[in-house]
Amino acid sequence: MLEGTRPPGAVGAAAPASPPASSAASSSTPSPASRAAAAALPLSGVRIALDPGHQLGNHNFPAQINRLVPAGGFSKPCNTTGTSTNGGYAEATLNFRVARLVQARLQALGAEVAMTRTRNSEALWGPCVDARGEFGARVGATLMVSLHADGAPSADHGFHVIAPTARSPWTTDIAAPSLRLAKALRSGFDALGIPRSTYVGHGSALSIRSDLGTLNMSDVPAAMLEVGNMRNRSDAHRMTTLTGRVLYARAVVRGIRAYLSR
Repeated sequence: MLEGTRPPGAVGAAAPASPPASSAASSSTPSPASRAAAAALPLSGVRIALDPGHQLGNHNFPAQINRLVPAGGFSKPCNTTGTSTNGGYAEATLNFRVARLVQARLQALGAEVAMTRTRNSEALWGPCVDARGEFGARVGATLMVSLHADGAPSADHGFHVIAPTARSPWTTDIAAPSLRLAKALRSGFDALGIPRSTYVGHGSALSIRSDLGTLNMSDVPAAMLEVGNMRNRSDAHRMTTLTGRVLYARAVVRGIRAYLSR
């Protein structure tokens, strides 16, 4: 669910969080052979930022998540609670689990992966949308993918990808590559047969927006994925099964690789 929106049945609103953290570095020194093997991997030397949207505990911290933060020429609440399936499966949990699966697959391909949050807990909140947006540049990432799921009317289904508009001085430098990233992610989902949105993008599964702080505050190419509609029975089934989440992760990795190959 997007920042600054409250879905049916959601508790609380939007705002800051625990400090962003990247994936932990290995404590052991790799051997020359292992370094050579790593260098031969297809994504060796690439650093990717993943943003698992929201935080499970956001609803427990209304004052923190409703605090206004910079969002690219205007202010927005720090974060929101996100949405859930009709059965109560939280978007924050879905986002985090898919991000972990994506992280593992990217690392197996040789990439370094940093995540805006490394825990999913009722005792935590945030990070805020400005910190999420700034995260990719802060960790030296080549790109950032923000992972979300939507909370639309139950008859609607399918994924869509959001890229930022070109807004001077905020996103003029990243708008074009961000759109290429969004289209590459779309191609990854298309290739694996995940349905496109029936309610956003008029069949294109693409949305270009100027109101999302996570995208506006980014200084690296960034796109936001809504992997499906949590209120739709078919989408919700995919989200709540490991098989479905693995499918999403495969699609994200496929899209990232397509973007990097151009």
